[in-house]
Amino acid sequence: MMHYPVLSVLIFFPLAAAFLLMVLPLTEDAVRRYTFAVGIAECLLALPLLTGFQLGEAGFQFAEKAVWVPQWDLAYSLAVDGISLLMVILSVALLPLCVLCSWTYVGKRLKEFHICLLLMTTACVGVFTAMDLVLFYIFWEAMLIPMYLLIAVWGGPERRYASIKFFLYTLAGSTLLLAAVVGLFHQGGTFSIPQLMQTDFPMGFQTWVFLFMALAFAIKVPMFPFHTWLPAAHVQAPSAGSVLLASVLLKMGTYGFLRFCLPMCPDASLYFAPMMIALSLASIIYGGLVALGQTDIKKLIAYSSVAHMGFVTLGIFLFNARGAEGAVMVMLNHGIVTGALFMMIGAIYERSHSRELSDHLGMGKYLPAYMGLFGLFAVSSFGFPGLNSFVGEALVLIGAFEAKVSIGMLAIPGAMLAAAYMLRLGIKMAWGRPASPRDKGWSDLNTREWAYLLPLAVLVVYIGLAPGLTLSVISPSTGKMIDDFHARTTVVAETPEHEAPATVAANTLSGAEQ
Repeated sequence: MMHYPVLSVLIFFPLAAAFLLMVLPLTEDAVRRYTFAVGIAECLLALPLLTGFQLGEAGFQFAEKAVWVPQWDLAYSLAVDGISLLMVILSVALLPLCVLCSWTYVGKRLKEFHICLLLMTTACVGVFTAMDLVLFYIFWEAMLIPMYLLIAVWGGPERRYASIKFFLYTLAGSTLLLAAVVGLFHQGGTFSIPQLMQTDFPMGFQTWVFLFMALAFAIKVPMFPFHTWLPAAHVQAPSAGSVLLASVLLKMGTYGFLRFCLPMCPDASLYFAPMMIALSLASIIYGGLVALGQTDIKKLIAYSSVAHMGFVTLGIFLFNARGAEGAVMVMLNHGIVTGALFMMIGAIYERSHSRELSDHLGMGKYLPAYMGLFGLFAVSSFGFPGLNSFVGEALVLIGAFEAKVSIGMLAIPGAMLAAAYMLRLGIKMAWGRPASPRDKGWSDLNTREWAYLLPLAVLVVYIGLAPGLTLSVISPSTGKMIDDFHARTTVVAETPEHEAPATVAANTLSGAEQ
């Protein structure tokens, strides 16, 4: 068994690098090279996670624990399982890619910008590895400030409005999460997440804790109707900010549902599942419809994220193995594909200084490499077979049909809408006729852009064609989580007149349509 404290190193190495960067008198170019080198070193330090993770093991691995405040049973406790491992890897891998995609995009306050990227990496890894509620909450809150600064300082013309809206929404969610943390400690007597996951709480207590946590996580996902901060934040954020938002921050909400709501509030999760399934389906359809009408490319991708994350929450609240596996797969694949799309939008924005679709028509004629890669990520985004997004969405749909055929049927239009808005975007950008045809003098992808896009393109194809290794990481942990959930749901399940959540949701939605 490996005793190398890899998780602590992954958390504190970028933090130490940020403090060092703060005091080093580096030139602008040296700041970029320094942060990129730190990002590569962080990736190398994460290699033991890949080589040492025991496939087939459902429990927590790479555990680290030190007593923090013994009077409160507060501990510095870290670990990963199949649900969190891939999100940690993704968070780490994005650091050097974000540095590369911001190389020429960001031209002011360069040192502060890269310090924010390093702090974001620390906070993201901390959220996905914390095994103590207080530690989790500290990392959850720590993410708020650097993300706010990324939008407010390096964002677009309406960055002030977008950053304040992001801050207020997420702060409201954090307050609710804090109330749930305090309640869990008061009732459970510990902050230890693994212990609280095995504690049986009364139904009344579960109801309040679930509602507080669900609201906090629904804002972060974001689920319809708590999504309104997302398009503004995505549109105004710099490329790296949009990438971190789409690839990692949104996943913190769905991770919270998986790690806290289902294990700690199983009966309340079952009771509120019809509402969560209905909101998930509303997110899928609403996100797709709004994305279809967008002319701002970045806003289109932002609304598509609302739809994709709807698939994740749908998979979680189906309470079956396929749905849970699919939810985690969509979390990972959405992070890869949508992160890549935001990088590509940032790359073309550096040439056109516009996000309007009408300014980017017919680019396939003079930017073939750019449009080739954009087409790959676009078709993957709507779940084209053989590419990575297909795997997760197919598993969620299988889980939906297993739970209730009508739930699966209601989710299908979401997949069709995704194909419609991404094909419309890709076709217009590749072959559309510009209003004023002229040689814009834009160059195709350069070496730096290839360097940060190619690894993501390889992952899109690899996970799509060979998802077995990824599923072997995810499936044992999601399977155990679902088994434990069904073993511990008692209050609602034993009620004679209880109907399956998917059935209730389907009947409710069917009634609403009549």
